[in-house]
Amino acid sequence: MSDISYPDLLFQTLQDEKMTFTAAESCTGGLISKLMTDFPGSSNVFWGGFITYSNEAKRKLLSVDGSILEKYGAVSRNTVIAMAEGAIKNSGADCSVSVSGVAGPGGGSESKPVGTVWICALLATGELKTERLIFSGDRSEVRSKAASYALKMVYHLILDNQLLTVNK
Repeated sequence: MSDISYPDLLFQTLQDEKMTFTAAESCTGGLISKLMTDFPGSSNVFWGGFITYSNEAKRKLLSVDGSILEKYGAVSRNTVIAMAEGAIKNSGADCSVSVSGVAGPGGGSESKPVGTVWICALLATGELKTERLIFSGDRSEVRSKAASYALKMVYHLILDNQLLTVNK
């Protein structure tokens, strides 16, 4: 299995489970959508994505409450959960992933240094996983690592949910 990538695994799993997927992207700027549309037949499983780089876009396209953005900031657990929920609500997809972070080279702070990324993987049934990561590298590397990791999180959330269902 080492020669199969997470985009491949996720794509195959979505096909096998007849699930649809959407992405709400901020710092990745469409890279997740690009990875998912590299596959022939991706329109069968990939609903599409929301590139919500600005807070205004997060509010308008994903219905992220402005008070969440004010209180916690765009790069936060609360914001990525709201983004993932909005993506599912507005697309009708079976699962979503959202990503918001500080890709650099500027924009970092002591509490959110450059490379800080929050990711939320969410199933329409309500199961979710969030993670705060700090990726090394330049802007391009941070964005690429975040996009790849996001797909890994969605794959594992689906897999974990399948195992829970089988074991019940």
